[in-house]
Order: sequence, then C-alpha cells, then structure tokens
Amino acid sequence: MGFVMRHVISRFSLSLIAACLGAAIMTSAAYAQAAKGASGLPLPRFVSLKSKSVNLRIGPSVDYAVAFRYMKPGVPVEIIQEYDNWRRIRDADGTEGWVNQALLSGDRTAVAAPWMRGKGEGVFVNMRRDAQGNSPIVARMEPGVIVKVGECNGDWCHAEAQGVEGWIAQGEIWGAYPGEAFK
Repeated sequence: MGFVMRHVISRFSLSLIAACLGAAIMTSAAYAQAAKGASGLPLPRFVSLKSKSVNLRIGPSVDYAVAFRYMKPGVPVEIIQEYDNWRRIRDADGTEGWVNQALLSGDRTAVAAPWMRGKGEGVFVNMRRDAQGNSPIVARMEPGVIVKVGECNGDWCHAEAQGVEGWIAQGEIWGAYPGEAFK
C-alpha cells in the first residue's frame, strides 16, 4: 500500500509541477511578446550591427569603458534593454553590453549553429532549395557563418550567404526566435 501511495503522490506532484511550469512558461511568453522598450518596439528583438567598427560599452554612455569592439558589419545581436538612445545587446556567444542605436540596423542576419563551433570536422548546417527537410541541399555551412535572413515562417528561414540563397531550419540558426515568422 505504501508503494502505491508514493506512486500516486509522485504522479500528483509531477502533474502539479508540470502545471506550474506550463503557467510560468505561458506567462513569460506572454510577457516577452508584450514587453516594449522606450522606442515602442518589442523587447527582446534581433537586429544587426550596421558599422564595421562598433564599441560595446559596459554602460549606456560614451563615458563608460569599451569592453569589446566588433570589427564586422552584419553581426546579429539581440536587443534586451533600452535606455535613451542606447541599446543593451547580447551576441550569439552571450556577450552583453551597450551600443548606441545609430550603430544598429533593422536588417536581419543570423549565425549558423554557433553552439556547434569547435565540435570537430564534418559538422555543417544545410541550406536547402526549399523549406523542407528532404529538399536538395544547395550549400553546407560551417557553424558560425553569418547569413542574411529575408524571412522566416516559424520553421524555416530564407537566407543568403556568399551569393547562395536557400532555406535553413530555424532551429539551426541564432538570429530568429523559435516559431517567429516575419517577412
């Protein structure tokens, strides 16, 4: 009898935990969709670096020290906070800091599977002719390659890299949220 009772309690506990987690996820998802920055635009959101030299500062002003300097335009970043004309950003490696909004572009770019960098030879992200897993491969990209993203349908993103266009599974890039659709 004791075993059965523990099993019932365990099942009940798991159901309760699952319900609480589900509510928390729905609440945080609703909050993420409803959150707006001072600009009136949603937070968080993806943008890209506009300039070939962008200082990442430790605070929202030129009075703060430069923590890092990006040396390539088109790098995707996520805006996570706004203050006046400054944007707190996060890159694909998780590095955070402040950048003046004038150095950011609304153009969408993404990084191919940055979490797979350094995992060894033969690791690639496939770009396909159509938005289907069985569509012919038009390019194989190493993790870390930056692509221009034209649209996403929630599962696939139409992208371009070095003159080659195709579709990449949305879960294989950093630069679009899971399920996000845009044109």
